[in-house]
Amino acid sequence: MVVTIDLQAFKQTMVSKSPLLLFSNSQNLPKPLLALTAVISLSSSILAYTAVNSSRATAQEIEGCFLRNSSGQTVNLSRSVCGFVPQELTPAASPEVKSGVFLVKIKRREANIPVIEVTFNGTQKFEMMVDSGASRTVITPAMAAALKIVPQGSVQAKTPNGVATFALGNLTSIEAGGLAITNVVVPISPALDIGLLGHDFFGNKDVTIKQDVIEFRSRS
Repeated sequence: MVVTIDLQAFKQTMVSKSPLLLFSNSQNLPKPLLALTAVISLSSSILAYTAVNSSRATAQEIEGCFLRNSSGQTVNLSRSVCGFVPQELTPAASPEVKSGVFLVKIKRREANIPVIEVTFNGTQKFEMMVDSGASRTVITPAMAAALKIVPQGSVQAKTPNGVATFALGNLTSIEAGGLAITNVVVPISPALDIGLLGHDFFGNKDVTIKQDVIEFRSRS
């Protein structure tokens, strides 16, 4: 609740409602007790004045406990009177992030080879097999069509069935688990039903295949 307070009226309210006036020997109080009593007095006066002037309240635009003087300046009372810190002043608790470690969830396995989800060109996601034996990332014709890749050139490569020729396509980026590479040239293989993620993506990382995730760790 935001309350607009006239300072003169506020001072008069504090004088009339201050519990300190109940202590005839307040001058003789120990300093810590006097300070505590002063805080209680200030808090009580603010609450009493707020109740009396509730009709002047407007929608609160600032979180916390505060008052606004006649000049429109905001005086924050969250720490001194109300005893809490507004949420926007509290540092957000972020989960611990291990620098240089990228974790990617394994969706399933095909022939014991892990399959993960990979983002291409920043927008489209495809399932890819993480192939430790592939020197390059290879995509399927269906992926190339979805990504609107126009083949540019070709390359010959050895396969289990012998030497084959593959068309080449250009990708803006490949990303998985926060690990990304950019400006990638990939072969397009008509023999594949699912793409292969190769060493051009993770070759400079230490790769650990766990039960449910793959860990790509930067080398120190």
